[in-house]
Amino acid sequence: MNNMEMKRNKSFSFGRIALIAVGISALAACSSQGGKMGDDQFAVQEVKATSSNQATKYPATIRGLQDIEIRPQVSGFIVRLCVDEGATVRKGQALFQIDPTQYQAAFDQAAAGVESAKANLKTLTETEANKKMLHEQKIISDFEYQTAVNNLLTAKASLAQAEASYTAAKQNLGFCTVTSPSDGVIGTFPYRIGALVSPSVAEPLTTVSQIGDMYVYFSLTEKELLNLTKAGGTLKEQLEKMPAVQLELADGSVYGEKGKIDAVSGVIDQTTGSVSMRAIFPNKANVLRSGGMANVIFPYTMENVLLVPQSATVEIQDKKFVYVLQPDSTVKYTEIKISNLNDGKNYIVLDGLKSGEKIAIEGVTRLSDGMKITPITPAQKEAKYQQALKDQKEGNLATAFN
Repeated sequence: MNNMEMKRNKSFSFGRIALIAVGISALAACSSQGGKMGDDQFAVQEVKATSSNQATKYPATIRGLQDIEIRPQVSGFIVRLCVDEGATVRKGQALFQIDPTQYQAAFDQAAAGVESAKANLKTLTETEANKKMLHEQKIISDFEYQTAVNNLLTAKASLAQAEASYTAAKQNLGFCTVTSPSDGVIGTFPYRIGALVSPSVAEPLTTVSQIGDMYVYFSLTEKELLNLTKAGGTLKEQLEKMPAVQLELADGSVYGEKGKIDAVSGVIDQTTGSVSMRAIFPNKANVLRSGGMANVIFPYTMENVLLVPQSATVEIQDKKFVYVLQPDSTVKYTEIKISNLNDGKNYIVLDGLKSGEKIAIEGVTRLSDGMKITPITPAQKEAKYQQALKDQKEGNLATAFN
């Protein structure tokens, strides 16, 4: 084979490869645009009434089962932070230490006061006993004996007062160590070491949130609530019938555990016309935090609705249109009204279509009002597409695009 023939064969091979590549690209483009598989062939689909599983999202606020404000019960300077922000704590665990110097001194003084009162009481008790004996022997007067009795009563009162002061001083000394009232997670610290705090401070020292389970609060409109509860029965029975709900977190992910609605407000907000709802979610991994924001995903089923693929619609100025197949095989450009709810693939048709009508479901950007087409089923369209792929693979370019 001479050089001229080799160049001609190589040129032919490259040309064939290029032609096949162009054919594959054209086929892919055709498929991606809705795939009109012939000059006038378009896939159509009958619209039928069916049920649809939908979900509505409601803005929600996450709260712990109990958010407890931690406030000091004595005044003083903070000398120690026993835990860090965000720490998980147990009931009775120390959180803050307030300078106990003055309260320790008061406690010691009260303790000494109790001992002094006890000693005085002992002395006056013995004195009263002695005076009584002398009084019975007519050695001392009634007045002198009564004075001894009164002194004894005063000593008893003094001891009771000293013991009360001791109890208060002991309690105040104990308040210098601020402890957690329950298990939970610590919030932020507005006050640090060296800050002067008192029972009257504006902000609490911190907050302890119980987060083993979490409450999620959201609102439904009065109409939506009536639709959920119109079956009747007690409120408890209605709550038990409500479906489990999910939680969409701030990052867009869906929380792994499902929640259960456990409470409904008995009062409708007159300004918004909404009803407050509460769902409870397990929080074993401590993913949910009190004060966080999320969306409650509320699922429900709609019966006897018409669904159309979103790819079968054309949008112009916020209006949706479809091409409805007519008896003479022409298509009619028809406006439809859709629900705000959708599953991301289909629209729920509220008006503009009837059950049994057929619409073009692909290639709608190539259609126009009154255009005559050859309707085929989605199955036929898929079969033609697969045959075209086969023809391309086998190099049958003459039939690949028929």
